[in-house]
Amino acid sequence: MSLEIAQDIARKTAQIATLPEITIEIVAVVNDPTSCADDLEKLVSNDPVLSTRILRVVNSSFYGLSNGISTIERAIVLLGLNAVKNIAISTSLTKMFKQKTKCDDFTSKDLWTHCVAVGAMNKLIVQQIGIPVHDEAFLVGLIHDLGLVSLMQCYGEKIPEIVNVCKAGLTFRQAEQQILGADHQEIGLELAKKWSFPPAISNVIAHHHNPTAIECKEERLLAMVTYISDNICAAKKFGLSLTPEAKAIPKEYLDEIGLSGDQLQECLKEINTELEDVRGIFD
Repeated sequence: MSLEIAQDIARKTAQIATLPEITIEIVAVVNDPTSCADDLEKLVSNDPVLSTRILRVVNSSFYGLSNGISTIERAIVLLGLNAVKNIAISTSLTKMFKQKTKCDDFTSKDLWTHCVAVGAMNKLIVQQIGIPVHDEAFLVGLIHDLGLVSLMQCYGEKIPEIVNVCKAGLTFRQAEQQILGADHQEIGLELAKKWSFPPAISNVIAHHHNPTAIECKEERLLAMVTYISDNICAAKKFGLSLTPEAKAIPKEYLDEIGLSGDQLQECLKEINTELEDVRGIFD
C-alpha cells in the first residue's frame, strides 16, 4: 500500500514540478554507454542558461581549478560527463525548494539550508577519506530529501500535522507513515525512478536513514556518508533538524567508510566556510 501511495505522490509531483527536458536528456545521454563527450556538448551548448550555470559552477571554488574554463567542451574534458550531469541536476532542482509551507518548524528555506549543508559536508567527508567523487557526493547530499521536496509540492497542508506528530515522539518517517501512508524515502525513490536517476543517486534518496539496508558496501558508501552528514547538520542546526533519527552516529558507520575521529573534526572545522561557498554558488 505504501508503495502505491509513494508512486501516486511522485506522479503528482512530476506533473507539478517537471524536471527540465534538457536535464532529462542529459541524464539519458550520460547513462547511455555508447554516448561520448561530443553528444553531451551538443546538448548542453543548445541551452545557454544551463551552459552559463555549469560554467559558473566549474569556475567556482567548488572545484578549485586554477585556469578559467570558458567553454562547455573544456568543462567536459576536465570534469567528465558524469560531473557535468551532476551539475545539471543540481542546478535544475534548486527551484523546487522554493515552495512555501504553512509551518514555522518546516520551511522551504530551512529544508534548502539543510540539504545544501548535507551536500557540503558530504563533499568534505569524501575529500578526507580520499574518494574522488566530490561532485556526486555533493549532489546526493543536496537531493537526499527529494521526497520532502515532493511533499512540499503536493501535500504542503499536511506538513504541520506531520510535524506535530513527530514532535509528540515519533520519528519523522513514522509520522509520515501515520498521516500519509508513505515516507519521504519511498516517495523520493519513486520520483528518482520517474526521472531515470542512476542507482548511485537513487540509493541515497531511498536509504539515507537506513544505509545498511543496501547490502553491497560499495553501493552504500554514499548513503552511509549522507547518513553521517545528515545527522551532523541536524545537530548543528543547519536548517531543518526534524528528520534524522539517531541520537549519535554509530562508530561502525565511521569505521566502514574509513573516517577517523580526527578527520571528522577537520570536516567540522571547515563546514561553515564550505557551506558559505556552496550557498554562494547555488542560492
